[in-house]
This record gives sequence, C-alpha cells and structure tokens, in this order.
Amino acid sequence: MSTSVLSYASVAIAWAFTEAILVSDQGKTDYYARKRLVTQAKNKYNSPKYRLVVRITNTDIVAQVVYSKITGDVVMSAAYSHELPKFGIPVGLTNWSAAYCTGLLIARRLLTQLNLADKYEGNQEIDGTYYEVEEVDDAPRPFQCFLDVGLRRTTTGSRVFGVLKGAVDGGLKIPHGENRFPGWDTTKKELDAETLRNYIFGQHVSEYMAELEEDDEDSYKRQFSRYIEKEIGPDDFEEMYEKAHEQIRADPVYVAKEHNYDDATMTKMKKYKMQARNLKQRVDRVKQKKAAWLAKRAADE
Repeated sequence: MSTSVLSYASVAIAWAFTEAILVSDQGKTDYYARKRLVTQAKNKYNSPKYRLVVRITNTDIVAQVVYSKITGDVVMSAAYSHELPKFGIPVGLTNWSAAYCTGLLIARRLLTQLNLADKYEGNQEIDGTYYEVEEVDDAPRPFQCFLDVGLRRTTTGSRVFGVLKGAVDGGLKIPHGENRFPGWDTTKKELDAETLRNYIFGQHVSEYMAELEEDDEDSYKRQFSRYIEKEIGPDDFEEMYEKAHEQIRADPVYVAKEHNYDDATMTKMKKYKMQARNLKQRVDRVKQKKAAWLAKRAADE
C-alpha cells in the first residue's frame, strides 16, 4: 500500500472520531453515571430503562422522563418551571418549592399520558414524611425511573431532590433515600419532616422575606420586587403552593399554543441555510466590495 493511501486512511479514521471527541471534550456528560443509568439487564430484552432527567438553569427547572435507544435518547414527557404561572405561581420559578411543583407536574403529566393517573394518585397528604408508591393489585405496576442529575453535585438540600420529592409524591416509583432532603439530621440519622414540609411550601423564603422586610427595607424592595409587584407577601406562600398543587393534579396536560400566522409572516419566519461560495465567487465579491468602496470615496471627495 502506498504512503499516500495510508495517509488518506489515517485522515479518514481521524475524522470519523472527531465529532465524538469534541462532544466528550465539552464536559457536558458524566459518562460513568450515564453508562449505569442506561445499561439494561439482558434478560429484559428490549424493555426501556427510564430516567428522570433534571436540569437546572438560572431561569428554569427542566424535568424530563427519558429512555435511550441506539439512535439517541427519547423524551416521553417533559415539564418546566416556566409553566408554573399557569398554576398560580407567578414568581420564584427556580426555588426549592418550584422544583417540587415541577416534579409533581412531570409525574401527573406522565401518568395521565399512560392512563395510570387514577390508579397511582401519589401522596396527597404533603407533610414532609418519607413516601414511596406501593403496587396496586390487579393493575399495572408503578412507573419506575431513576434520577439523572447530570453534572450537578448531589449535596443535601439540592433542588434536584425537590424535583425528586415532587415526582415521588406525584406517583412515580423512584428508588431513593431520605438523607439528601432538607431537614436531614446527620447526628440523629433521621429526617425532620417539618423542615422538609416548610421547604415544599416555601416557608424558608417566607421567613427570610419577613426578616429582610423588618431589618432592611431597601434590600427587601430590591430582592423581592417581583413579589411586591404581584402583591405576594410572607403570609401568602403556603396558600399559593397548596392551590398550585391542587391545580397541577386537576389538569397536568400540556396544551400547545395555536399560532395563526398568515403566509407573509410564515415566509419571513422561514430560515434558509446560505450556500457556501466557491473560490471564483469569493474573489468576485471582494472585487465588488473594493469597487463599491472606491466609488463611495470618489463621491465623497
């Protein structure tokens, strides 16, 4: 085999792996964890292994139920904290309480989609105690999935566990312990249910809000300006979240917006990929630009 053929083969092999290397180098995936979340027992054949994927940004909380195929991940259902204003929560869309509501929403939405909502209603007495869905006789088993936290650190009290708690209370079966919820006592090795309940109903925010209003009114007006604008005070949190939980359970189904655009608007919205110019076209374009610049300069003089 000639040297030129060998070099060409080397380049071809290198390009074949370039994309995978670039994706890995971005550092967006914990492949050690992903392998264990995706790998399915061979005696289950083609049964999907489901994951509750939780991602938190500066302005949103994303919860998705996903399973993997060779061609890529498939999203069965999704819920976002920016949907919460529809359920009566206009502000605080990234706090612990909003994370719980997002988890509750994804659970009720998925079970409704699978016609399991009536069989697995979840925990309706939200008191902060540990809850795990139980199998119902003469019915399909509970929908089981596994928590996927991505690259986020699993520290005690993290908001990813707010989504987890909401999803479990919503009726999903997710293997978990209670030692990562707010209120876990490392000395006594037990969970303070009252502390967890306060986080679910936003009492930790309410207490800080009341304290700041009393101690530093300027900081209060600056930090809670959106709450003030919506006329939400420290005493309104529990009622607001209780109503939100009821509304989520009553109607969790996502309804897509209908856009009635005319033909002219649709034409403007369409995006086309520009075709790359060849060498001759690029050279001609440079000449045109130079000629236009010289003409403009001559006109100015």
